[in-house]
Amino acid sequence: MEKLDSYLQTLKLPGMRASYKTEAEESLKRGDSYEAFLYRLSEMEVLGRFTRQVQVRLKKAQFPSLKTLENFNFEALPSLDKKRVMDLLKGGYLATAENILALGNAGTGKTHIAIALGIEACQQGHSVLFRTAAHLVHEMNEAYDARKLLLLQQKLKSYKLLIIDELGYVPFSKTGAEFLFEVFSSRYEKGSLIVTSNLPFEDWTQIFGCSRLTGALLDRLTHHVHILEMNGTSHRLGNRVAASKVKEGVSFEAEKNQAA
Repeated sequence: MEKLDSYLQTLKLPGMRASYKTEAEESLKRGDSYEAFLYRLSEMEVLGRFTRQVQVRLKKAQFPSLKTLENFNFEALPSLDKKRVMDLLKGGYLATAENILALGNAGTGKTHIAIALGIEACQQGHSVLFRTAAHLVHEMNEAYDARKLLLLQQKLKSYKLLIIDELGYVPFSKTGAEFLFEVFSSRYEKGSLIVTSNLPFEDWTQIFGCSRLTGALLDRLTHHVHILEMNGTSHRLGNRVAASKVKEGVSFEAEKNQAA
C-alpha cells in the first residue's frame, strides 16, 4: 500500500490517493468488479481536478464578491428579460465573441448579473477577468508609466471574457479614454466583453470626451451585443428602506410596551 501511495503521488493523482483505501473497502463489501472500482476512483480524480481548476479560475478572475442568479430578485426589475439572462448563462455568446451590456441606474443589480455570468463562464472552463472601468484605466496608466503597457494589453486580450464594471461613474482623461478604447477595439470579434453602465448610449460622450471616439467605440461594442435593460428601483435603496421600516416597527413596539 505504501508503494501504491507513492506511485499515485508521483503520477499526481491526489483524488485517487485520498480515496482509494475507503473505496477499496466499500467495493469489497459490495462485491464490485475491478472495472467499477477503477471507474469510481477515476471519476473522483476528474471531479477533484475540475473543482480545483474552477477555484483557480475564480481566483484569477478577481471578482469583488461571489454572486449567483439563484438569489437575484428578477421580480423587482420588470425591465430585465429573465429568459434572456438565463440563456446567456449557458455561455453561447462566448463561442461567438459576442458582448453583453447591462445598462440602468445605480443599485439595480448590474454588477450582480455580470459577476454571476462571469462565475458561470469560469465553471465552463473559460478565463475571466473582472475590473471596474476606473481601476482598469488606472492600471493601464501605471503600466504606461512603467513601460509595460504592451504587456498588459496582451494579457487583457488573452482572457475569454473581460468584465468592465461601472463605466460612466468616473469620467476619464483623454489618455484614459484612448486606453479603454484600445481595450474594446482589440477584443472586437475576438473575445467577449460584459460592460455595466449607469448611462444611456447618448451620454457616453461624457465618459470619453469625444463624440467621434465614442461613436467608433459603440460601433464595435454593439455590433454583436446582448443589451440588458436594468432601469428600476435601486435594490440597495429598497433594502435600506425595508430595514429602516423594520427598525421603526421594532422601536414602535418597544415604546408601546413601555407605555403599557
